[in-house]
Amino acid sequence: MSDEDYVYDEESGEWLPASELAAKQAAANTVEVRDAVGNILQDGDQVTLIKDLTVKGAGQTLKQGTLIKSIRLTGDAQEIDCKFEGIKGLVLRAEFVRKR
Repeated sequence: MSDEDYVYDEESGEWLPASELAAKQAAANTVEVRDAVGNILQDGDQVTLIKDLTVKGAGQTLKQGTLIKSIRLTGDAQEIDCKFEGIKGLVLRAEFVRKR
C-alpha cells in the first residue's frame, strides 16, 4: 500500500489518489482549439489563412494563403494570438485558419 492521500471525487462518487484526481481535473480544464478543417492546434504551430481578412485598426487586409508563424493559444476555443509584420496584437479566429 502506498502512503498517497486519497480524496473523494464528487463527479464519480469514488475515492481516488490525489495525483490521479489532479491529473483528471487538469485534463478537464484544457481547451481544445481546432482549425477550419478540424485539426487540433497547439502553441507554436504554423497556420495559413483560408480567406481574405480585413484587420480592424490596421487598415490592412491579410490575403488568403498568408502564412502565420508561431501561434499562441489564448484559452478561448475560438481565438489564437499571433504576430504578423506591421500588426501588433493580432488575434485570429480559429475558423479562418488551417494548420500547416
